[in-house]
Amino acid sequence: MAHLQDAGIVDDRTERFAESPWAIPAEGWKAVLRRSWTEASEDNIGIVAAGVSFYGFLALVPMLGAVVLTYGLVAEPKTVIHDVRAMTSVMPADAAKLIGEQLMHLVKSSDGKKGLGVLVALAIALFGARNGAGSVITALNIAYEEKEARGFVRVNLLALAMTGCAVMVALVGTVAIAALGHLEDLIPFSSGFVVAGGKVAAYVALTLVAAAGAAALYRFGPSRRKPRWIWLTPGSILTAVLWLLLTLGFGLYVARFGNYDASYGSLGAVVVMLTWLYLSSYVLLFGAELNSELEKQTVVDTTDGPARPMGEREAWAADHVVTQAADQPVPQKNETPPSAVAAFATSRGSALGLRVVGTRRVGLLSSALATAGLAALGRRGSAPKGIALLGAAAALSWIVRTGDSDAVPPVDRKT
Repeated sequence: MAHLQDAGIVDDRTERFAESPWAIPAEGWKAVLRRSWTEASEDNIGIVAAGVSFYGFLALVPMLGAVVLTYGLVAEPKTVIHDVRAMTSVMPADAAKLIGEQLMHLVKSSDGKKGLGVLVALAIALFGARNGAGSVITALNIAYEEKEARGFVRVNLLALAMTGCAVMVALVGTVAIAALGHLEDLIPFSSGFVVAGGKVAAYVALTLVAAAGAAALYRFGPSRRKPRWIWLTPGSILTAVLWLLLTLGFGLYVARFGNYDASYGSLGAVVVMLTWLYLSSYVLLFGAELNSELEKQTVVDTTDGPARPMGEREAWAADHVVTQAADQPVPQKNETPPSAVAAFATSRGSALGLRVVGTRRVGLLSSALATAGLAALGRRGSAPKGIALLGAAAALSWIVRTGDSDAVPPVDRKT
């Protein structure tokens, strides 16, 4: 302790030696929240969240395809449609409608696939959806101020694993919500109070699942030595609560006040879905910023395994601590934080190498334009160019999507 104080790295406040975030006093938490807000602005997480929501939107159809194919192994198509639609009930109405339309198309196109055909189609769907997970990995590296040091293959395997886990969580959630919908049948003579209590319990369970999912992303997503779970708890809880409140609040706004169809026409549902994905991505990244700043509030090793001295923990947040004189991190390694948008563009560029030129849903050109646009937004004086590139990417994606939908025969809604 003495040599740290002599170096001017820490002061005599007990919060600097906190073993958990809950041991940090109120004044320390105020400083952490203030720095989190500042870092969120400096890391441009609003722009990064927009990129994540764009890739998440493109990954939506492959993700739904994986859920439909897996669930369809044990359930009839009508049951799949009903239960997956029930799972989207928490979303804004227009977003749920958009998913429902894609769901009908997927169930219709996947009907009749058996055996090896299901496995091949499932593998293709997971591979198509993994790019959304890859954008989350890159965004978390930005929030934690890390530079991607893992190999190309390892990063993509991690993205595939995250996608597979997301599919499993979606399946479990679908079954649970479907069971809740039949609560009155499952519990004879149940009163309205019991049913209402069950719905409240479902929202609580949804919040806990969201917190657990956020914690898993914070632990395995960034390219760093894994933090201990206790240091992931505050950001995970904040993310889950804010996500649920924003989802319900945005859904209420769209239903009561928002008139996106009048402003955007047929694009209204797409805009609502992108906005919801943007809000979800933003709170996820802000939770990561909070966790990162909490680690900088103590000199205690916040990473897994045996304790290591500062500078040898292989994690930017754990290797830095703020001083009392100024709430700025004092570096313990001779390195510079990576450029946020540059890291985003580099990672997305490598991920785009796996794309197949000419795919119907997600084109190589639109993804390249979006990545270049995000990179331009991060350069001084290039904001107009970046906005133009992002607009071109969105327009191209919509044209391709519209062309695909025109090529698909109409679905009989009576089935």
